[in-house]
Amino acid sequence: MKKKILIATDFSKTSLNAIMYALELYKTDRCDFYVLNVFKTTYNLIEDIIPPKPGEKGYDIPYQKSTDGLERISKLILFKEDDNPYHNFEYISLNKPLLKGVQEIVEQKDIELVIMGTKGVTDSQSSVFGSNAVEIMEKVRNCPVLVVPIDAKQELPKEIVFPTDYKIQYKRKELAHLIDIVRKCNASLKVLHATEEDTLDSNQEEHKKMLEKYFESIHHSFHTLSSISVATAVKCFVESRDSDMIAFINKKHLFFGSVFSQPLVKKIGYKLKVPVLVLHDLKN
Repeated sequence: MKKKILIATDFSKTSLNAIMYALELYKTDRCDFYVLNVFKTTYNLIEDIIPPKPGEKGYDIPYQKSTDGLERISKLILFKEDDNPYHNFEYISLNKPLLKGVQEIVEQKDIELVIMGTKGVTDSQSSVFGSNAVEIMEKVRNCPVLVVPIDAKQELPKEIVFPTDYKIQYKRKELAHLIDIVRKCNASLKVLHATEEDTLDSNQEEHKKMLEKYFESIHHSFHTLSSISVATAVKCFVESRDSDMIAFINKKHLFFGSVFSQPLVKKIGYKLKVPVLVLHDLKN
């Protein structure tokens, strides 16, 4: 069965790098790729009562820029792919905010994974993730999201880090996409527990055992960094081992929220060079 993958692009270098990363990651998988660009119409709030429609200058010019950009992307992909028989592409231009556009295509096409760059052309260089990336990671909750920084290596990941505090119970289905990537890349999964406490309580021990069972079919190992904050632990672990990807499960208001809050994002460092895979709590 073909995978259905949505790639969002604003034609920035970071989003182009995300496209190239996606093609490499899934180069031997049968995939339907949907490449999405969203655009805004332009109009004068004083002179125009309603936003412009197709056939009007305020609509047609931004739309043309969008379709021209997608045409350039298609040529780059054609050059990169070299007639890969496993991949099909559809290019989509929408006059919508990015979040709504992504949500619409995810529903219409039954998308299994969204891929995008960590930041776009208008985002500050002093932050790890741009505002659009953060919004997509937090609010697109019915499929995983993979965000790729501009410096990410264009090769299959060999080591993926999965931070957890063992305080929440995961479901097997929530981890399915992570396990699939680890298996297909013949990678090693490193389960990282960052803690300021000395021991696990009974619930944490049980949750750890469940993870051991879920990951038994892939190469994995468990690691603990004590007396250290989550952000520092993730940063140090990934940098010291030259890991290739970080994966989180977005449990609302719990672990994910704390890691990606602004203060901790800044502590992880704005030069993050590895892709981040955001999985989701199926209850939300």
